[in-house]
Amino acid sequence: MTKLRGVIAAAATPLREDLSIDLDALVSHCAHLLGDGGCDGINLLGTTGEATSFPVDQRIAAMRVIATSGLPLSRFMVGTGAAALDDAVALTRTAKELGFAGALLLPPFYYKGIGADDLVAYVRAVIERVGADGLPLYLYHFPANSGVPYGPEAVARLREAYPRTVLGLKDSSGDLDYSAGLARDLPGFAVFPSAESAIGRAAELGFAGCISATANVTGPFAQAALTALTAEARASGLAAAVAIRAEIAKFPLVAAVKEALAIRSGLPGWRRLVPPLSVLSSEQSGRLAEALRQVTPAT
Repeated sequence: MTKLRGVIAAAATPLREDLSIDLDALVSHCAHLLGDGGCDGINLLGTTGEATSFPVDQRIAAMRVIATSGLPLSRFMVGTGAAALDDAVALTRTAKELGFAGALLLPPFYYKGIGADDLVAYVRAVIERVGADGLPLYLYHFPANSGVPYGPEAVARLREAYPRTVLGLKDSSGDLDYSAGLARDLPGFAVFPSAESAIGRAAELGFAGCISATANVTGPFAQAALTALTAEARASGLAAAVAIRAEIAKFPLVAAVKEALAIRSGLPGWRRLVPPLSVLSSEQSGRLAEALRQVTPAT
């Protein structure tokens, strides 16, 4: 089973005027990210990809288009979390059947105060309904949005129960101690923090890489931070990736990533978001464009 590693972009999702997924543009964007975009892999239909704003049929259609695009599914994980158990099962089953290298599962995110026992029971239900054999499952820890953390106890229990299925975790909490603790305590478990700054400590703390929204823009610099031949080049790449992320993060993240893509590509369609998310104002766009000009090294 292919293991995902390195710089993984949480891909933004291009939209048509009716706010449905622009499937052709999505394939083109993913191809760019895996090529000149500098990324080792793609997290399709995650938070940055506005996944929970789309109905299950649109999410599955996007998965099928990527699966038949000729792009290497060994370099893709796909978000399969949903509020309804049956929807999460349907999405996770599709990811397995199509051959994605990972299904990234949010916890059940409507009911709060869920303890470790109930969280483990939920993930067990998804795994047992889909079938553990051949299912590459990654947990998605984003308590600021989901309201339900994947606590270390629950993660350890799931890893012990399904060592060939529960392969890793994306940590969008920003708590590096949490990520480092999982990497330390669960040998072979792939932990991906969500910011490029973690790349600088990936070898030290045992991270498998990072899964970042801003890698839609920072990918070549993040890749240099991870794999450049000299320490100087790695440091330069890291500094650029961190600086670009810092400017984007001054604004609502999904809108700012899409604005940065519109600025870079000249394609205004990138500015479409599904409500309740909204685009940056013209004043915000101007400030972001100027900031990106200031911090992006010449290539």
